Amino acid sequence: MDLLFSGGTIVTMDPERRVLEGDLLVRDGRIVALGEIPGEVLAAGHGQRPVDCRGKILIPGLIQSHVHLCQTLFRGQAEELELLDWLRERIWPFEAAHDPESLRVSAELGIAELIAGGTTACLDMGTVRHTDAIFEAAEETGFRLTGGKAMMDVRRGLPAGLREKTSDSLKESDRLRERWEGEAGGRLRYAYAPRFVLSCTEELLQGVAERCADGARVHTHASESQEELAAVRERSGLDNVAYLDRLGLTGERVALAHCVWLTAREQRILAETGTHLLHCPSSNLKLGSGLAKIPELEALGVHVALGPDGAPCNNNLDQWVEMRLMALIHLPRVGPAGFPARKVFEAATLGGARALGLEQEVGSLEVGKRGDLAVLDLQRPATLPGGQDIYSRLVFSAGRDCVETVAIDGQIVFDHGVFLTLDRDRVLREADAHARAIVGRIG
Repeated sequence: MDLLFSGGTIVTMDPERRVLEGDLLVRDGRIVALGEIPGEVLAAGHGQRPVDCRGKILIPGLIQSHVHLCQTLFRGQAEELELLDWLRERIWPFEAAHDPESLRVSAELGIAELIAGGTTACLDMGTVRHTDAIFEAAEETGFRLTGGKAMMDVRRGLPAGLREKTSDSLKESDRLRERWEGEAGGRLRYAYAPRFVLSCTEELLQGVAERCADGARVHTHASESQEELAAVRERSGLDNVAYLDRLGLTGERVALAHCVWLTAREQRILAETGTHLLHCPSSNLKLGSGLAKIPELEALGVHVALGPDGAPCNNNLDQWVEMRLMALIHLPRVGPAGFPARKVFEAATLGGARALGLEQEVGSLEVGKRGDLAVLDLQRPATLPGGQDIYSRLVFSAGRDCVETVAIDGQIVFDHGVFLTLDRDRVLREADAHARAIVGRIG
């Protein structure tokens, strides 16, 4: 059955950045018309489910480019620590305590939060084990996921549950790619996920680079904190991104989270290779890591996307919060007109689509693209009267409480506070039980 979103304001994010008044028609999972739709186009379908959007805003589904769904159950469990201590003392022991059931529920809880906030796709890094559970959760909830298992073959300092051999890490990643790449009609895709340089041997990174050269996507962390960067320099003799570039781990199929501490040379490497930078302002602030110089990097031509990181270093998965922070934190340095709201909204939609390698499928509302979108109600005290700039309204005034309806692949998954593809009460109940069990296993 077709979905007909009627009478709304459509923020297309198409190449002309058109904002249209009218209808949007989704048929067989794809947008077939928008704006003023001819009657013969409407009549060509096999019935319609109408969605009344009068007075509402239609936007492309938000795309969160750096998420750890495996960590959702750890929210509030890793406070007031810098990055490396945060990992060693809290996050790695917690991840090692996961079993397949707890990991599945962690992913379901995270996906529920993402969907309710208008997010329709994400780039996820799992933990070392049980990664099938994350894909299964995404498959059943109708979510669009590009994900991969964390790869960690430097065993020193790791809990036993996270230790793996180089060959085993590559072999399991290859199996997961073969199992999940393109599943659920293309909603599920795989990205190799070496955690970061300090957790991976050069042999492992070279193995990932070989797969990247053959067409695989890669998702990792780089240059997040100064302590991390100093350790990478000591080990490799190079700055972090320069080292990855030497190994072949830059380019259009590579997405690097954070990139807070970059040399001028590394900034040029990102721009010249088309490597994607995944900006995580809340996480970088909460861990005291610093701030990536996003306006300057964008001016160089670096591809920038936006993400929340994980629940224990944020402590939410709210793209609206990330947009507002991204829009504000750089202005004391570049001036109030130095980073327009439109660029921020682009990072949260099209930028994410590019980072996932899906810019031909999602990220904007155009004929032929998948039916991933959200309907917003901005008729509320916090968002009125609003002014003339729709992007400023979205970035500075809107929030996840404005999200009314969410569709993915032409299927409505969230409608007026109700989840249609997952059991909210069950997920909340099981999340609480599994979080307590994980704490108990850690002791």
